[in-house]
Amino acid sequence: MAEEILSPPSCGVWWAGGHPRAIRVMRILQESPRVRTLILDARIEAQPGQFVMAWLPGYEEKPFSLAEVDPVTLTVARVGPFSAALHALHPGDRLWIRGPLGRGFTIEGRRILLVGGGYGVAPLAFLAREAIARGIQVTALTAARRAEDVLYGDRFRALGASVVIATEDGSAGEPGRAPEVAARLLRSGSYDALYGCGPEGMLEGLRALAATLGIPAQLSYEAYMRCGIGLCGSCEREGVVLCLEGPVLRFG
Repeated sequence: MAEEILSPPSCGVWWAGGHPRAIRVMRILQESPRVRTLILDARIEAQPGQFVMAWLPGYEEKPFSLAEVDPVTLTVARVGPFSAALHALHPGDRLWIRGPLGRGFTIEGRRILLVGGGYGVAPLAFLAREAIARGIQVTALTAARRAEDVLYGDRFRALGASVVIATEDGSAGEPGRAPEVAARLLRSGSYDALYGCGPEGMLEGLRALAATLGIPAQLSYEAYMRCGIGLCGSCEREGVVLCLEGPVLRFG
């Protein structure tokens, strides 16, 4: 369960647009030893799966999926200097945001499986909320290497999703990697679509699984993005510019 660090009152800011805006951090949740969620004092109109570019003085912009839009919520794993700087922020500090950007998920079907690896669960929580609001049955598989790294289980349950936990070392939930556990779920139930976000190896496993089972899949790919609007080409993958034509790609 996420540990809340501080929760000052909101200023009720409405923000949207393509230029960076300074937004204050409203709340911080400690999700796991190396993952924090920043809840910002702003709202934005966006689709599940879209992302924003975040910036702090002295650093390059970096992309982050939207975990929620009202208020804007970003889940950040500490993996390098910029994410460490984000983890050092406190409620009341400012963070510059540009977006929403990219193409998100298209919600379809009556029963869907969401597969999140590590902090890849973030945009899937937003997707789950939107899908459940439409009366769609959602199963959320949140996978990690070990129990302490599992994210968003309680959040998915609070939204009304059925939750499956998977860990590679078997320390929580079902043992195995995400594609293996997803395969068991898909073969034992009737799902109309598969959605995923996480490490590329996991996504390629899900892509192959969807092709084998003949089920449509929408997968959100991470990439090094500099501009966020398709100009620099730094996020090109198999001829696709992910910041513009993705990050969500459709298969089947």
